[in-house]
Amino acid sequence: MATKRMFAFAASIFGLALSWVPNALAGCGGFNMPQAHHTGLQLQYGQARLLRTSGAQQGPMSIVGMWHVKFVAENSPGTPNGAEIDAGYSQWHSDGTETMNSGHFSPQNSNFCLGVWQQVDQCKYKLNHFATYWDATTNVLVGPARVQEQVTLNAAGDAFTGTFTIDQYDEANNLLGHVQGVITGTRMTVDTPAESIF
Repeated sequence: MATKRMFAFAASIFGLALSWVPNALAGCGGFNMPQAHHTGLQLQYGQARLLRTSGAQQGPMSIVGMWHVKFVAENSPGTPNGAEIDAGYSQWHSDGTETMNSGHFSPQNSNFCLGVWQQVDQCKYKLNHFATYWDATTNVLVGPARVQEQVTLNAAGDAFTGTFTIDQYDEANNLLGHVQGVITGTRMTVDTPAESIF
């Protein structure tokens, strides 16, 4: 009986505490930045909500969704500035994973690859992405390619820009090649016309 009373007391204290939690202030994709005013912090009270700790929220102000992406070389030794390295379709999932269908690689040498992402600041995200590369001529496994991205979502939530690096390794962990540059992404929706991706 004492245990039940103790539990009921703890639950009521927890409920009371939650009733005073301020509503989340507007932010980009889950980072809630307090708005400072000359009179101090303006708090809003309302219904308590539980938030995902990963910061992987969905909606127009989130990276979650489907994107048409382009990778363009910049300041890469041996690669002309402006050369398109890759383009394709990328899906950023709410669980912090990502999948890309690469348009510059044939299915026979692997054109699907996988990544994980994390929000690092308001509207800013980083991606760590791996692909398995096969030689298209010999059908022999070359090794993993690591793609890293740092991107910023725009205020409308319909595009992002940032930087990327791609490092190609062989199976003995020897670096075979490196390229870097600028990545852009345009959100795809149920209304995206075909002509917008060319």
